[in-house]
Amino acid sequence: MVATISARKSVKSAVAYYQHMSADDYYTREEEAPGRWEGRGAERLSLEGPVSKSEFEAALNGVDPKTGESLVQINGRTHSAGWDMTFSAPKSVSVMWALSPENEQRLVEASHKKAVKTATTFLENEAAWARRGRGGAIREKTAGLLMAQFDHHTSRDLDPQLHTHAFIFNLAPRRDSSWGAIVSRELYKAQKEAGRVYRAELACDLEREGFEVTREGDNFQLKSIPKHIERAFSKRRESIEKAAKTYGYSSPKGMEMAALRTRKTKQSMQRQALFQAWRDEAKGLGFELQKTNNRTSEISKPAANQSRLTTPQATESRPSSVNTQQPWSPQKAKTHTTAPSVHQLLQRLTNALDSHSRMSGIRISLRDRRRFHERE
Repeated sequence: MVATISARKSVKSAVAYYQHMSADDYYTREEEAPGRWEGRGAERLSLEGPVSKSEFEAALNGVDPKTGESLVQINGRTHSAGWDMTFSAPKSVSVMWALSPENEQRLVEASHKKAVKTATTFLENEAAWARRGRGGAIREKTAGLLMAQFDHHTSRDLDPQLHTHAFIFNLAPRRDSSWGAIVSRELYKAQKEAGRVYRAELACDLEREGFEVTREGDNFQLKSIPKHIERAFSKRRESIEKAAKTYGYSSPKGMEMAALRTRKTKQSMQRQALFQAWRDEAKGLGFELQKTNNRTSEISKPAANQSRLTTPQATESRPSSVNTQQPWSPQKAKTHTTAPSVHQLLQRLTNALDSHSRMSGIRISLRDRRRFHERE
């Protein structure tokens, strides 16, 4: 599932959640701070940039982290601290990120973050309702949400898995500038739609960056990553499915139980060693992304019993004039899906007529050559 939601039912558990989120991703680059503030609720409180523990804990207790002013009265016994809405990239996207050079990794990460922001903005606009009055009986639209987002990059089995935890505080601004608790039911109801919004935005943004996408209903995958490579980097999913089969789980609650039964403590590994391990694993399966002029668009080093594989980008028609290794021929032109331009045909004819070895005794004057180009 691309978007999941789970509750943090107390301030104490939410503080432990923050500590886990900010320390659990050994991938994080040195210049990156753990977490970031998001949402129109954060804007109202002038919260931006890194999420500190003191700010996080203040918001959990209904206090303005900047001024110390009490925003709402918190009943510690019944007040839910907030909800973790997690957005996970399709496996092919995570594998592309893991096997790509660093500049393209940053592009994939940026597309993922942009998609998360689009999805959480959807939640702000469509699923953010606050309570008011005795017992919170009155419901009204909020003026936004207060969120802290944490980016992670691996599964517990050390497979590549781009995902973002968006912690939604049970504290939101009303349109009259007061603050109140949230109606959680609306967030749960919007979970699947938020996932669809995330996937749609991610697919479109990756396409804009030059990656080729295959869509299947509401889902998509990158064409450059074969299915068997996706499966090879999905060990966590396989262990959950195996546990579900063993214990007879089939419902969403059962799958959650299977996930808990197979949950491992995250291991630590140096970032460069991790990327090298992923590339070695892919190589062992006969797969390696080659850097080309078009973003990681070619697959090389197939298994011994397979022919060379290329993505649709790599097999698309290209003008023969850019191929310096093999001459153009009518037989090869038939394999192209796009007809050559008039200019290309004229250039080929000119080259052929200029060739003494192939067509001796034939000349073409510079004047005639100019006429060819003027007619184009």
